[in-house]
Amino acid sequence: MEPSQSPNTLNAPILIEVCANSVESALAAQAGGAARVELCSALLEGGLTPSPAAIELARERLHLKLHVLIRPRGGDFCYDDTEFAVMKRDIAFCRHAGADGVVIGILTPDGSVDVARMRELVDAARPMAVTFHRAFDMAADAFHALDEVIALGVERLLTSGQRGSAMEGRDLIAELVRRSTGRLSVMPGAGINEGNILELIAATGAREFHLSGQKKVASRMVYRNPHVFMGVPGLPEYETGVTDAQKIRHVVDAANSSRGGASQNQSPAAARELGERRGNQGR
Repeated sequence: MEPSQSPNTLNAPILIEVCANSVESALAAQAGGAARVELCSALLEGGLTPSPAAIELARERLHLKLHVLIRPRGGDFCYDDTEFAVMKRDIAFCRHAGADGVVIGILTPDGSVDVARMRELVDAARPMAVTFHRAFDMAADAFHALDEVIALGVERLLTSGQRGSAMEGRDLIAELVRRSTGRLSVMPGAGINEGNILELIAATGAREFHLSGQKKVASRMVYRNPHVFMGVPGLPEYETGVTDAQKIRHVVDAANSSRGGASQNQSPAAARELGERRGNQGR
């Protein structure tokens, strides 16, 4: 379990968590200065539990905090008994593999937090840290759901403010930060980048932020059969999204630039580069 603290304080550095869809993305997040990785797979489905091999390899190669998404399928967050059993086994695997935390969320059919099942998962996860993920954004009553999540004793809540992006949901996020009173960290996610991170910091008061920071990488395939789709027809099959270390570095530097001087993950050269980029943006 991570140390108890008041995470939404003005004196704390801004922490950047990267949603990494592969070991390659996780390593890029580390190279870019992220403080923590949330490892997942299948981001086109909103993120699913990564493979055991990916978890183990990420743990071997990362020196930063590693959290793992526990989500057995795409779609809603109301799970049957078999899916719940899978989640418990995945959590046990993560604990034995040395993960620092898990990212979970379950709702009832009426859009409330499934407190009984969540409590069972939280207990199974300890001593790892626990984040309640964006299932929160599908809850019927945001403030009631916040109270339920806080009562579970989890370390943080990942949310877009029940909108398509954190920018759209920033007013609700700010109110969630205010109501949480340091009992957990409210971590905005969805659509965050170098261009809006400072506005989100100012608008919400949050001190942790979640993003993927991806770039598109073309397939190495030369022959491409235009008549067959292995996934959803219409979605690109010959490119993948991979976290871009430079994008992460730019967000880390921008987020902490208002604190004076270089951030804890920022080199003097990076600080100079950030200043030059801002000067060019103003022209």
